[in-house]
Amino acid sequence: MHKQFDIVVYGATGFTGRLVVEYLMVRYPQNAGPAPQVRWAMAGRSLDKLHAVRDALGAPEDTALLVVDSGDAASLKAMTDATRLVLTTVGPYQLYGSEVVAACAASGTDYVDLCGEPAWMRAMIDAHEQQAKASGARIVFSCGFDSIPFDLGVLLAQLEIKKRYGMPANRIRGRVRRMKGTFSGGTSASLRETLVAARNNPAVLELLRNPFSLVPGFTGPEQPQGNKPMLDEALGLWVAPFVMAAINTRNVHRSNFLLGHPYGTDFVYDEMIVTGAGPKGEAMAQAIAADRSLGSKEGGPQPGEGPTLAEREAGFYDLMFLAQTAQGDSLTVGVQGDRDPGYGSTSKMVTEAAVCLLTQAQATPGGIWTPASAMGEVLIHRLVANAGLRFSVESA
Repeated sequence: MHKQFDIVVYGATGFTGRLVVEYLMVRYPQNAGPAPQVRWAMAGRSLDKLHAVRDALGAPEDTALLVVDSGDAASLKAMTDATRLVLTTVGPYQLYGSEVVAACAASGTDYVDLCGEPAWMRAMIDAHEQQAKASGARIVFSCGFDSIPFDLGVLLAQLEIKKRYGMPANRIRGRVRRMKGTFSGGTSASLRETLVAARNNPAVLELLRNPFSLVPGFTGPEQPQGNKPMLDEALGLWVAPFVMAAINTRNVHRSNFLLGHPYGTDFVYDEMIVTGAGPKGEAMAQAIAADRSLGSKEGGPQPGEGPTLAEREAGFYDLMFLAQTAQGDSLTVGVQGDRDPGYGSTSKMVTEAAVCLLTQAQATPGGIWTPASAMGEVLIHRLVANAGLRFSVESA
């Protein structure tokens, strides 16, 4: 069936949704020649707001606007009937995402989001994976800072270490070396909703504690908890808990599972923030561990708010993945992004993931995927070419 659009941006009037539209306007313009490379539209709950955002961004006047509400099944069906893929920035997904996933799974429409909510993702896997496989819908969660740079950083480290030493790494340490920028208001709201759900439901709490919560039926070896400051003996530096580790580590284990365990069934992975050497590094690690601001309503940005253009452009991140085989061979991969992680880089990553899924991952069948398992190396190349990311082998 011919669809009118390739991508519909659902949540186009929100802060991150607007950034996605801005990126599409620059990278995939609609009025460049007779046939645009990517046909896209904007969707949201209010037609007035969609008009205002389209005009404020300077998008072409004929940019299609769709009125869609996650609580209105007819509007969701109209959206999935019209497009090959839904790119949704409307979170927290546990509040506003379930019906969107259900509609895509039922209709065979592809789907990407920015979700960092593992308990909800597991609920969606349990509810919709079989239907997505049957309909051909490729549903890919976590296509922003959580978890693309980490999921693909581990994938690259494994590919490279196997190429050199003939075996996968059974241990990888993901480390945030440097980062400047803020998490999004949506991330903060999602964390708060997850904490509320965990307080109200012991099953959610159990899923949040389980490093293999996204791989139903599989349990691997014990994993480092990463919830306390510690001296990382492999680096000789102090490290602190990293708030995104709870989602990234689960996606990495799901990638390993979906790809048929190329990392091994004994794979151990954790993520932490490097704070430095000696007493200064230890003090900074303790301070990070004590910070609870992301999960509180005070402080950080609210949903719909975010940093200025100058702040986004001044942001960056620098990650390392130290991989080691059972024989003791090691290799380090670096991943860098050229914008603040929560907004500037995320909006580029989710858009490129959507385009990659449609144009370069046609062989990926229906199902509920991770970025690495759905798109793999082609997404790495695309992010390097278009989205300001760098992936490199730093040492072997």
